[in-house]
Amino acid sequence: MKKILTISAAVTAALITGTTFAAPKISAQSIIVNPTPSDLAVKVNVDRDPTGGQVATYRVGDNVRISATVNQDAYVYLFDIDAAGKVTQILPNRYNSGANFLKANTTKVFPAAGDNYSFSIDGPLGLNKVLAVASKTELNLSNISEFANGAQFATGRVEGQQQLAQALSVVVNPLPQNSWVSDTALYSVAPSQTVSTGSLFVGSNAPGSIVYLNGRQVGGANVTYTNLQPGTYAVRVTTPGYADYNGNVSIRAGAVLNLNVEPTAGTVTPAPQPVQSGRATLNLRSSVAGALVFVDGRQVGSIQNGGLNLVVPQGSHEIVLIAPGYRTFVNTYNVTQGGTLTINPTR
Repeated sequence: MKKILTISAAVTAALITGTTFAAPKISAQSIIVNPTPSDLAVKVNVDRDPTGGQVATYRVGDNVRISATVNQDAYVYLFDIDAAGKVTQILPNRYNSGANFLKANTTKVFPAAGDNYSFSIDGPLGLNKVLAVASKTELNLSNISEFANGAQFATGRVEGQQQLAQALSVVVNPLPQNSWVSDTALYSVAPSQTVSTGSLFVGSNAPGSIVYLNGRQVGGANVTYTNLQPGTYAVRVTTPGYADYNGNVSIRAGAVLNLNVEPTAGTVTPAPQPVQSGRATLNLRSSVAGALVFVDGRQVGSIQNGGLNLVVPQGSHEIVLIAPGYRTFVNTYNVTQGGTLTINPTR
């Protein structure tokens, strides 16, 4: 998230000691959670999802407005964490509407009408999170951010939601456990509409052909696949009773590439191309058709026909499933080899 005018967007990274605290809980989705029930509540939303519960999409260059509501008088702190882990403190700030004490049952919007700044989406692409923390007492954020050299927005001292959660844990740990709460809003950043993409037509004269791009099932044959980023793609076409077709194509911006496959009769299927060293094939299964899938903050596809095939680097990955009417599923998995992962979000 970028501040228009002359506001610095630089973030200075500083390591925070990883001490364990009893009260706050760190959550991949909500970042930091108070496990103690409280009569204080806070709600944060972005303007394209005013009621919450969905994942709004913004394109690079779009402006976004963020709102916060509390049910009691409270100090409210807002942070944006982008897909790369950069932390931006939104509230408090030093503009006219930048005071962070909110009265009960009021909604405050940033930027407010008349403010001479805006929040403009500038990437990176992927899943962003806005964290709101409300407290009955004012918090000391000196270890998290600072107003340097007369800047209107505070410069972050931490980077990534894990460091932010740990730093906030230090801040809220001495407080009465029922005196603070948090809330998180999600939104996705997509390429601007000016980004040029290419298309691929895959034709086949045999019925029942299935097309895979870079190991992911995308649909059937005799279909034009659009909005493909320029580059090289591995294409696999499977047809019952025929040998698989495997090849590579190069997609160019603004062009449609035609690939006509003539299946070879026979039931012998060539061995699949090996996955690159250091990567693994993950078969993600779910009963929630159409659920959006994010890996490490980047949307990689959706659940179709009960699953989605992914090729990911070996190591730890945050996987998020989002579907209307279901609770957002967030968890981190250590992928060391290929396999099947079944995820069924709850309502």
